[in-house]
This record gives sequence, structure tokens and C-alpha cells, in this order.
Amino acid sequence: RLASGELALVVGTHALLEADVEFRDLALVVVDEQHRFGVRQRAALDDKAPQGTAPHALHMSATPIPRTLELTAYGDLDVTVLRELPAGRRPVETFVVDGTRARGRAYERAREEIAAGRQCFVVCPLVEESETLQARAATAEAERLAATEFRDHRVELIHGQMPSARKSEAMRAFAEGQADVLVATSVIEVGIDVPNASVMIIEAAERYGISQLHQLRGRVGRGGHPSVCILFGDSRLPRLEALASEDDGFRLAEVDLELRGAGDVLGTRQHGLPEFR
Repeated sequence: RLASGELALVVGTHALLEADVEFRDLALVVVDEQHRFGVRQRAALDDKAPQGTAPHALHMSATPIPRTLELTAYGDLDVTVLRELPAGRRPVETFVVDGTRARGRAYERAREEIAAGRQCFVVCPLVEESETLQARAATAEAERLAATEFRDHRVELIHGQMPSARKSEAMRAFAEGQADVLVATSVIEVGIDVPNASVMIIEAAERYGISQLHQLRGRVGRGGHPSVCILFGDSRLPRLEALASEDDGFRLAEVDLELRGAGDVLGTRQHGLPEFR
């Protein structure tokens, strides 16, 4: 139906990039959460336009990656910036903490919010525990928290390796208020809207980039309640310092560009110093 032109509009995931998806006359491409697409993936969509033409493209992101920001400097992209928060949103207080005492206070704050009727996210960098990586795993952490810090509360788990039905069930339980705490991996980075959630705890925050951390933080503060994001990590790291002091996604993107470099404007690398010759 796309190939024949019978369908005038299609909404899809990365599946639309597949070679066997054909359009009769692709004229406009809107890419949401643009920072989650690679250079070749975006090029693959452009190639689906009729021979010799290119579609109009609108790339949307709360946190543009360094390469995208650099392309705006060369005039390859026009920029429209929405500076205000959506109606009902409130800025999220962000803290970078480390140590046993700070961890205890973080869980205490989460329990206070739950007692007030709110909910809490706990994000871990790994699904399962690893012998080579010293970081908390979502599966083990969900069990630990359910038996200790949140033993009086309902804890759900979600990660990318779970069957789709189980993921949907866990997400539905949290969204409907049947669970107080959702332990997850970065699978919840985008597309999750639970206005009642007011606490975001992120383990090993140094393992995430600025864009990811800002997106994860954006899962709270969506319901008009005062919200907090607690990053467990080294407060001296420049990118974590930036998260604690800045809530403007475009300013954070500029910091990301300064720290990581723009990559190759004419190549596929999306960070590092450009290799002009």
C-alpha cells in the first residue's frame, strides 16, 4: 500500500528503514527522538525518495547529538527551538551523589514521595550481573530493593530482554499505580509517560551520555508535582556537573559538543574531532 501510494502517511519504528519498505513518492520524513538514529539510518530514509530527489526532513530531539549541532553551524540544518516546558511541567531538581549516607537519604526521599502517593523509577546500566563490569544490574537490584529499601512497597521490573507481553504487563502495572517502584534499564528512556512519577534514581550515571541522562530525567516532572532526579556517580565529572546545574536540553547539547567533539560532518562518526584533510 505504501509502494502503490494508497497509504499517504505511515508511522513506524526503525522497521521503516528496511530495504523492502518502498514508497511511491516520499516527500516528508519526520524523525522523532533523532539522537537515537545513526547517520546511515537517517540516510536510508532519504534514499527512499524518488530517484534524484530528497525528502523534506524534520528531526526532533530534546537533546541533539554533537554532530547534529555542528551541522546547524554549517547551515545544513535550520533550527527551531522551543524553550518553554509543556503545560503542567515543572523543572526537576537534580543531584549527583555518592557514598552510603547519600544513598540512604536517596531511598528515604523516594519513600517519602511514595508515602505522598507518588512513584519512583530506579534505572540500572545492566540487565544481569556481569563478572567484567562493576555496575548494578536491574534484575538483581529489583530483588534487593524489594527485600530491603522498598520491602513495604510494590516493586516491578522491566528490561529489553523480557518478553513483550511481560514488559507491557509491568509497564501497565506501574502506569496504573499498581506498583510504587519501577526498576528498569534505559529501555524507559523515551516514550514513557507516567505523570504520577516524581523520583528518578540512576545508578552508575557515568555510564550514560548527557542526552540519555536528560531523557531519563524527563520521565519525571510530568504531572505538576515537585520532582527529583538523583544520579549516583562522581560529581566531579563535567557531564554530571552539567546535568546538575542545567535543565535546558540545547545547552546540554552544547556541553556535549564541547566535551565529545562533533565527529565527521561528511562521515558517519557522531563524536570526536573532525578529520578534515
